[in-house]
Amino acid sequence: MSDETKIGNVAVCSMCGSLLINAQCPNYCKNHGSLRLMDYITYVRKEVFIESDWKIITDERPHLSNSWLDKEVTMPRNQVLDEMDKQAMRKIDQHIAKQAVVTLLHYIGEDPNREGLLETPDRVIRSFSEFFSGYNEDPDAVLSKTFEEVNGYDGLVILKNIRVESHCEHHMVPFIGTAHIGYLPNNRVVGISKLARVLEVFSKRLQIQEKLTQQVANCIMENLQPKGVGVILECQHECMTTRGVNKNGVSMVTSSMLGCFREDESIKDEFLRLINI
Repeated sequence: MSDETKIGNVAVCSMCGSLLINAQCPNYCKNHGSLRLMDYITYVRKEVFIESDWKIITDERPHLSNSWLDKEVTMPRNQVLDEMDKQAMRKIDQHIAKQAVVTLLHYIGEDPNREGLLETPDRVIRSFSEFFSGYNEDPDAVLSKTFEEVNGYDGLVILKNIRVESHCEHHMVPFIGTAHIGYLPNNRVVGISKLARVLEVFSKRLQIQEKLTQQVANCIMENLQPKGVGVILECQHECMTTRGVNKNGVSMVTSSMLGCFREDESIKDEFLRLINI
């Protein structure tokens, strides 16, 4: 039996924690070994302690002391270890993600070890953390705070010309454009920036434009319970402008009309007029 214990199809260097490539450490650690998954979690626990200055105080009521936040959080020891294990697994995921980028560089015929590409895997996963940050956010929470003091206002509320940046789930390339969001309040409104924020949460995920449009409209309808909602997106998709059919200057328009926006043509027409469509 090999002395290499694997996480999935990869093993971990016991010296630096990097995933082994063809049984070799990418950081060229000498005399490296490999670690079982739980051993590696223990190893990363220590690393987490050092990086964030966290310490476990083993008294009658253990604490997690985080001095860089200048505060102390009290929790049971098992919860402390669970939290640290989550961070350890996050680091393992980062290692796997970096290795995936290295594999893709090999696939396209590049040399991942040349100077210009040495830091590319790290840059890519950091950029992915930004591009797809919406998976870690709750769009319903964005609309949780509303205001009822509207002094009888009964007109449309519209936020138009909102920039949209998302990624096509079929090719993982960007589609970019503009969104218009409107709703007819039913005695309560939300801070106007929250409409743009809801759009951003959903757009920072792998998407198709049709689904993105409907998700934004449904979220506003369910949380604000207005009389109606209208959402229109117009985007250019790089999956067809930079590859495939290569048709530049083409944009795709999608719309979702709910409630009175669908049932009352006069409200729909007013919405379209106010956003200049």
